[in-house]
Amino acid sequence: MNPAVTNPGGVPALTKKDFATDQEVRWCPGCGDYAILNAVQQVFPELGIPKEKFVIVSGIGCSSRFPYYMNTFGFHSIHGRAPAIASGVKLARPDLSVWVATGDGDALAIGGNHIIHMLRRNMDVKVLMFNNRIYGLTKGQYSPTSEQFKKTKSTPFGSLDRPFNPIALALGAEATFVARAIDIYANHLKEVIRAAARHKGSAFIEIYQNCNIFNDHAFDAVREKDTRDENAVTLEHGKPLVFGKNRDKGLRLNGLDFEVVDLSSAGGSAGDLFVHDETAENAGAAFLLAHLGDRPGAPTPIGVFRRVERPAFDEMAARQIREVTEKLGPGELETLLNSGDVWEVGP
Repeated sequence: MNPAVTNPGGVPALTKKDFATDQEVRWCPGCGDYAILNAVQQVFPELGIPKEKFVIVSGIGCSSRFPYYMNTFGFHSIHGRAPAIASGVKLARPDLSVWVATGDGDALAIGGNHIIHMLRRNMDVKVLMFNNRIYGLTKGQYSPTSEQFKKTKSTPFGSLDRPFNPIALALGAEATFVARAIDIYANHLKEVIRAAARHKGSAFIEIYQNCNIFNDHAFDAVREKDTRDENAVTLEHGKPLVFGKNRDKGLRLNGLDFEVVDLSSAGGSAGDLFVHDETAENAGAAFLLAHLGDRPGAPTPIGVFRRVERPAFDEMAARQIREVTEKLGPGELETLLNSGDVWEVGP
């Protein structure tokens, strides 16, 4: 770090090396987690935030090694509880930039209740949810995002569960920032992380992450260069939804659902295409887009689905504490513990 060079806010300029630790990165060779770590380590120096102001909280899983590999403050916490611990950190220290690194199992199984309430409160915490549609750390059991009828070590005859749609789940919890990215598409991933960092309030990013050991090729249709253009549509605010290798397909609303339009045919008109508005208060269109990739022949959206401004819970809590303290005084813990309904237990 060169302290003579500073960002606009007077913060010493940082580099990727400033956020790398001396720990050996111990993920399987070829794991998509490496690409996500690289993206975060490149984006954090750009944010103009002092290194000591970052905190990364994780739960249990392959993704939860993340705090060890980031030269910031961090907690490797317990299974599914990262959102609760991150919320506590943010409430205690509103000045910190708090991030959660979690997986589809950690976040949506044992941690499902914690994450939806953190999102609905609009806590100013950023969630990076690595989705590989499998339990990787425990060696290949099906997860809450595994496709129905998937055969795994824990479902040898096929899973009967319908999977969670993480984007729809976050939208249903009223998260104010919801996005999807893909591990190896570095520039787009970094763009989404920057947008989440700028957002004031809860931010949820689902990252398609390939587990090449226990669930290889899960996202090939949208991850591989020779198939991605035909199977993914990038959401860009204020722009029509166009995709295809030759940019010859688009999406338009037909009643209460999207349909694919062939722009190269006589009946296809670019003027009919849906224009994406990530700032729309009504999340209806974003919810339809969340389910688009579930349909045969329809592309999977990546990018920012929703970005709306609402008061952040931690700011409201800090303001409420100040106002009550000014009115009633700072108070004393002993007085609080002995107030209200108390009992004396005799011998």
